Amino acid sequence: MKKIYFLVLLLPLWLIACSDDDEGAPVEDQLVGTWNGAIEVEENPLNIIIEFNHEDEFKGNISIPIQNLNEYPLSKLQFDGEELSFELYLQEEEMTFEGELKNDESIEGTFTQRGEEYPFYLERGQLAGQTGERSEPEDFLTVDTEHGELKGELLTPEGDGPYPVALIIPGSGPTDRDGNSTPLPGKNNSLKMLAESLAENGIASVRYSKRGAAENQEAVIPESELRFEDFVQDAKSWLNLLHRDERFSQVSVIGHSQGSLVGMLAIQEAGADYFVSLAGAGKTIDEVMLDQLTDQLNEDYYNESEEILAQLKQGKTVEDVSSELHSLFAPEIQPFLISWMEYDPTEEIRELNVPILVVQGTHDIQIAEENATKLINSQLDAEELIIEDMNHVLKEEPEDSANKLQTYANPDLPLAEGLAEGIVEFLIGEEE
Repeated sequence: MKKIYFLVLLLPLWLIACSDDDEGAPVEDQLVGTWNGAIEVEENPLNIIIEFNHEDEFKGNISIPIQNLNEYPLSKLQFDGEELSFELYLQEEEMTFEGELKNDESIEGTFTQRGEEYPFYLERGQLAGQTGERSEPEDFLTVDTEHGELKGELLTPEGDGPYPVALIIPGSGPTDRDGNSTPLPGKNNSLKMLAESLAENGIASVRYSKRGAAENQEAVIPESELRFEDFVQDAKSWLNLLHRDERFSQVSVIGHSQGSLVGMLAIQEAGADYFVSLAGAGKTIDEVMLDQLTDQLNEDYYNESEEILAQLKQGKTVEDVSSELHSLFAPEIQPFLISWMEYDPTEEIRELNVPILVVQGTHDIQIAEENATKLINSQLDAEELIIEDMNHVLKEEPEDSANKLQTYANPDLPLAEGLAEGIVEFLIGEEE
């Protein structure tokens, strides 16, 4: 079965501790402290920092600086004095580490994600200057929600305001405010680059990480309780805050991927002056999932997925799910999927009475170009911007690219040509 690159949910992490050795000092004490190393993911090694501690129970956490993941708890830790194993459970993603302690100073083993295996290594101690924290200066705003405080980064243009401001809503999965998702190695920094381009052209922005990611990693809603409306409520909270802030002359919404539908629903209640759908779906999520899974599953698993989605569409959960499909359809996340399926983007976009720009790339392997057509046909007053060669993370990708996911992990690639310029022209042009 091919790798599934579909990221949909925000799930929490639970700690499961190991027991102490009955004789003498617990064997886990050998690991207490900080370890640094990397997951050797093809040409993009992913640096990691792991800290183990053993007081009442054996625990550990992991930091992945390049993905803004800081001190995230590990689960299912097991160590017998030689062999070590633990799991990183993020969203619907379950990632495992299995290794062996070498000479008390290093650990070598295998990292497994979605059936793909990569070597990893750890060395005792932390490299000089290596932390999980970002070094760039940041200006954060905060909003209080029913499920805890959320932070969002404010980026303003030079000079005095008031400025137009755009709320940038991230896509599915554990996506941070820069557009990076922890289950995928490396960074693309697409939303950060977009915010910087807006600032260079006189437009402020606020972008925030999803619950469970980066600065909002502790604001997690248990997976069995999470509903799509929770994401909409988060966006509404941000819009209400921006509307009250006298520094801003107008408030726009830029929703990327899942954030497009979230933005449509939030605007209907909280209001906005302009809306940009950026690589947003024009179908319900069950249809999108089937489109994405067509080339990634064999016939049996695809048929099973189709049957599960049909049941979920009717509001019925499914208990019997093949282990190979568990990351997509685990029973505890099915209520979230059911809540997401209730919304059809083509219907929701009709409810908007603001200027709309629908942006789509021609090389998006996650959201096909036909989705933009469906949105435009549903809202005839909307403008359309098709960016040639742009993929789902807003970078240019040659059609004959051998590895279409390389751009997902390359922060040095600029945004696709014409993307930022088109959005700026839409927002500023409308203002003028």
